[in-house]
Amino acid sequence: MKGDHRIFEILFISVFAAMLGLGIIGPLLPIYAENLGATGLWIGIIFSGFAAARAIFMPMVGRLSDESGRKKFIVFGLLAYAVLSLGYVTAGSVYSLTVVRFLHGIASAMVVPIAMAYVGDLSKKGEEGAHMAKFQVSFFLGLGSGPLLGGVLNDAFGFASAFYAMAGLSSLAFLVVVVFLPETEGRSAPGMDERITLKGIYRHPAISAILAFTALNAIVRGILLVFMPLYAPKISVVPGQVGLILTVSIFLMAVFQIPMGRMADRGNATSMILAGSLLSAASLALIPTADSFWDLFIVASANGIGSACMVPALMALTVKLGKEIGMGASMGAYNTAMSVGMVTAPLLGGVVMDASSIHSVFLLGGGLGVAATVLFYLSMRRSLSSVEGSSE
Repeated sequence: MKGDHRIFEILFISVFAAMLGLGIIGPLLPIYAENLGATGLWIGIIFSGFAAARAIFMPMVGRLSDESGRKKFIVFGLLAYAVLSLGYVTAGSVYSLTVVRFLHGIASAMVVPIAMAYVGDLSKKGEEGAHMAKFQVSFFLGLGSGPLLGGVLNDAFGFASAFYAMAGLSSLAFLVVVVFLPETEGRSAPGMDERITLKGIYRHPAISAILAFTALNAIVRGILLVFMPLYAPKISVVPGQVGLILTVSIFLMAVFQIPMGRMADRGNATSMILAGSLLSAASLALIPTADSFWDLFIVASANGIGSACMVPALMALTVKLGKEIGMGASMGAYNTAMSVGMVTAPLLGGVVMDASSIHSVFLLGGGLGVAATVLFYLSMRRSLSSVEGSSE
């Protein structure tokens, strides 16, 4: 018990450091790419390349970690984080920056999803939601704090300092994991059926339902993150205010993770997912009616609360399924669906904005959120009720 708590703390610190590093460079990367001569299309490719690499490699890495242990993947991923952080600084062209970003996505596939699988291994029956929600705080706090710290570093020490900071944070996390984290070989997937293949995992009715819902809701969230900053200047909301709005939205997700996780364990996780999905969809659809900073602040905050309601409940279901099919495979599939949605959001939204207007992008996102809610409800009736019942 004490050992599991220590392992949790090590993974929490490591993921927080890794996500803080990513958050630090996030707002600065488009400017850096533009300075290298990137067009709008290339900036989109650079960002999509990271998520695409994650989507491609996470299922394979997750499955391998079920079979051979998790530590080695986390260690190698964090080491690659540190090295590639310096690769950003030395990239001399748009093409080399694109390669670095894609490789960074592969490294990311070895860190967060595998750390999540490790934490899932430690989750006790009936406490999956609370345990994973507590761990997710590291993700959201790191991601939410990064942009603010990146701006401070940029103003005080120059552009390259943000990338050096990411290298330093990744190196620190690497050392912590190497020294203190035990390997999981022999305990990674108790009771897992070794005959379940990757193909079989995606055909599992409960997994397919969760993946479809996760991908659609990632599109909803991605539309908010990508297109709300483009809408804001139309109502005289300046970039600094946009950063504050998005940071508060992410922090709300962090703050509500633990109570929502406990609620998912005690009550009906399905109802929480449906309610959170509807709130997120409604908040996105309301953005075209916003005409001030406070209007955007309220709808983005509502979106963050909706996501906070969904994520712990989804995590609880994913952990329960992981105990059946392999935790690494389950978490890899979940994060792959998230990445697919985040890749799709800017591409789909851009097409709609060019064909119609930015208002239509938010209405489309709201419609997709409603569709995800309905599809998940129908899927739950057929396949997921038994998953929730497995914890009782």
